[in-house]
Amino acid sequence: MSFSFRRRSAKTAAPKTFVKEWFNAIAFAVVAATLIRWTTVEAFVVPTPSMENTILVGDYLFVSKLHYGTRTTTTPLQIPLTHQKIWGTNIPSYLDWVSLPSYRLPGFSEVKRGDVVVFNVPPVSLNDGVLYPIQLKTYYVKRCVGVPGDVLVINNRELSVNGTMMAHPANMKYSYTVVTDGEITERTLRKFQLDKDDVYLLGKGGGQASVYRMLLTTEQKQEITGTPFVKSIDEIVQVPEQGESNIFPSARFSEWNGDNYGPLTIPRMGMDVVINDSTLALYGQTILLYDDPGKLTIEGRRLLRNGEPLKTYTFRQNYYFMMGDNRHNSLDSRYWGFVPEDHVVGKPLFIWMSLDQDADLLHKVRWNRIFTLID
Repeated sequence: MSFSFRRRSAKTAAPKTFVKEWFNAIAFAVVAATLIRWTTVEAFVVPTPSMENTILVGDYLFVSKLHYGTRTTTTPLQIPLTHQKIWGTNIPSYLDWVSLPSYRLPGFSEVKRGDVVVFNVPPVSLNDGVLYPIQLKTYYVKRCVGVPGDVLVINNRELSVNGTMMAHPANMKYSYTVVTDGEITERTLRKFQLDKDDVYLLGKGGGQASVYRMLLTTEQKQEITGTPFVKSIDEIVQVPEQGESNIFPSARFSEWNGDNYGPLTIPRMGMDVVINDSTLALYGQTILLYDDPGKLTIEGRRLLRNGEPLKTYTFRQNYYFMMGDNRHNSLDSRYWGFVPEDHVVGKPLFIWMSLDQDADLLHKVRWNRIFTLID
């Protein structure tokens, strides 16, 4: 018996077309960028002045998600590299046909008092009135001034936590009413390093006078006071027991304001509270909306689970209190409440680019801020 073997002829692979090569390259880049953005670092741009002078409008930040732990997504049916909407449209970038529970992977550290933190701001009112999934809510960046279990008090603008006075942010701004002899020119604003977010025209006074609200550092206030066009400058002071209508938890239940606030205990996981008028006023909405959503109700002075009143409630997660360094121009926890732990995104590391939107082309880039560490 004889055997013969025949070598199979190798099949020649069809050459890739130019279009197919580009498609594969783009697909790989999108997948890689999505994984990096989700698991490690993400770039953000700062649109508001609430963290001045630590972070300026137009600063571009690299934010680490590894520090506090990466969150798994709840919306797998989403266009990669998008947030709430498809670029340049009002079309949602995700489908809620599939909704997964969110988990946080182990991180390098926990959020500490004094950390600058990027988070998803909780209230629907600050998310275009849309009830987005947690990781698609609008991003905010603020400084954590209170961690779970802390007791926070602001007395005449002085912040103390657990009885210890906290240092002011560097180059902190204060609010003033400034009356000038005529309107201030843009050139004058640039001279004193003021931008449009520092100066608000309130109206006209007698004659040619103009009345402004200005946010100034101590040095800027001293410089402006000595100029001929300034007729008067008076600090805007919020007195104790002069409640603000939009204060958290509600002006109906307190006489707190942005400069005189608390005492307020920040909830921590496992903390028990006795249910009464006072605790429901402070924590009721937090419990309903973020701690155990959809499972409890409040009727009058009672917190109900399945129609049964609860005498005490135990918090299921940790919470944080966030404030902007520019405290007189910051919409923060004093006005909308606690940040739940599952809303924490990450820790800003450094500024990789900074653009001054009001400057001319030659001075657009703030070169001195590039690669500045966030502290």
